[in-house]
Amino acid sequence: MNQSSKAWAGGVEGSFQSGVRRGAGSTDEGGGGDGPVPGSIGQIAGVGSRDVLTDILRRGASELLAAAVQAEVAAWIEDHSHLTDARGRRVVVRNGSLPEREVVTGIGPVKVKQPRVHDRRAPDEGRETFSSAILPPYLRKARSMEELIPWLYLKGVSTGDFSEALAALIGADTPGFSASTVTRLKESWESEHAAWSTRGLTGKNYVYVWVDGIHFNIRLGEQDRQCILVVMGATAEGDKELIAIADGFRESEQSWKELLLDVKSRGLTIDPKLAIGDGALGFWKALPQVFTTTRTQRCWVHKTANVLNKLPKRLHGQAKEHLHQVWMADTRARAEQAFDLFVTTYQAKYPGAAECLAKDRDALLAFYDFPAEHWLHIRTTNPIESTFATVVAREVRRPTRMQ
Repeated sequence: MNQSSKAWAGGVEGSFQSGVRRGAGSTDEGGGGDGPVPGSIGQIAGVGSRDVLTDILRRGASELLAAAVQAEVAAWIEDHSHLTDARGRRVVVRNGSLPEREVVTGIGPVKVKQPRVHDRRAPDEGRETFSSAILPPYLRKARSMEELIPWLYLKGVSTGDFSEALAALIGADTPGFSASTVTRLKESWESEHAAWSTRGLTGKNYVYVWVDGIHFNIRLGEQDRQCILVVMGATAEGDKELIAIADGFRESEQSWKELLLDVKSRGLTIDPKLAIGDGALGFWKALPQVFTTTRTQRCWVHKTANVLNKLPKRLHGQAKEHLHQVWMADTRARAEQAFDLFVTTYQAKYPGAAECLAKDRDALLAFYDFPAEHWLHIRTTNPIESTFATVVAREVRRPTRMQ
């Protein structure tokens, strides 16, 4: 165990043992054991309607954070222990503490003090300034809280309701999350998105692109429901990148065409080799108008759902297994055989299911013309599905989609 780990472990152990002793009903020195110590668990439990567990967690978080920062400072000072002045004294030492500050976390505000580090060397002698990686100088909110705000916004929580929503999640005594704060954050997001949406794409070469229309849980009043058009790509080096996001009207051909033309005008002039998406998109009509040589691959997850919708539920398990034998086959020849078997098996009694699969045969098996190590990634739209899983409303939309 290195010095930082030892210091951190020691601090945590000391805090824990102290909490256990105090929580057991002991008193300060000289006390007679008739009442709880100020700040003890016994005292917390007697405070009106306050959440006892939350108070304990906040205190524990504060002590753990303090111990971690103390260990970080101790390790920094130890790393500089070889630096001494003419009298043999260390030049990098602790020098009291910085003012206490509050950091908003997932369990509410946590107070913490950070030790101050003093480097006695002159600037021209290599003086260094300590900066905590755990507690950066201007940190006021934990990363999880910064991510919570846009998540709530996308879930449809209005600006005026943020204070109430956050109070329920992290406590009513949490500062810094007023409606005006959320409004300022929203303006900064819009500015960042505008800059990102107009960035240059010259020289980019996306071998594969995944496309989908994402519906968010945002209240739109009486307006026709909009969706967000998403294009994600994979470079020749294997890196997945978000290419474009734009508002789209019902995933229409015109909306997709405008987005693809915009992407092309910003420098994406090399046609992708393959585009992957589900079958209900206006994208398929727009694609050849902009990228003429790009081939198409229908998403097998969506196609499976569409085929099963045309079969009685008692056959779903069997039919799903037959479909898996198609797109999970290790060669195109075996996939073709399994494909023909499915159509033959269900054609007589369930022609709708057989036709739903057969009409997109080429687009469903296109991935077999590409390297086998890529098949897992290019036969479904999972890269987009997984990225937006926390904010989409697919449970409402997907079952009604037809191919």
